[in-house]
Amino acid sequence: MTAIRAKIGIVTISDRASQGVYADESGPAIEAALRDYLATPCEFDKRLVADEPRLIASALRELAAGGACLICTTGGTGPAVRDVTPEVIREVCSKELPGFGEQMRAASLRAGVPTAILSRQTAAILDRSLVVTLPGKPASIRVCLDAVFPAIPYCIDLLGGPRLEGNPAVVQVFRPQVK
Repeated sequence: MTAIRAKIGIVTISDRASQGVYADESGPAIEAALRDYLATPCEFDKRLVADEPRLIASALRELAAGGACLICTTGGTGPAVRDVTPEVIREVCSKELPGFGEQMRAASLRAGVPTAILSRQTAAILDRSLVVTLPGKPASIRVCLDAVFPAIPYCIDLLGGPRLEGNPAVVQVFRPQVK
């Protein structure tokens, strides 16, 4: 009997990558980071969409309906006209978790990225999935995930999702002590 693997969705939001102008490096950077952090075997479902609200919403809804406990997006969180990821998150999700964005911006500022204050990253709940918006630059993804990943497995626990165990050599996952 094969164990059911946890499902994780990754959505790269980029006009140029979706048109083949350049290769998607951000989606693979998210997968690489999560494979490092997680001791739990996972199945990754990746999407690449243009900065179009309809396409972003559709990808998020499909991944949530398909059982993804965690959906990480990359791109579309800046102030540019075509950056619409936070607006789509507010439209399709039921609860926003602004602490994720606060932590990611703070980590980026500590890493010496003064433009981190322009980021509109956040996290939210879509059905029983945790959606975390990450920056579009591959180098910034690990900085931001390092800041928030310790809370992600417990959040997924609270949503009734699969138990995700962290790789203790890479990350310390936080779960409250049971008394």
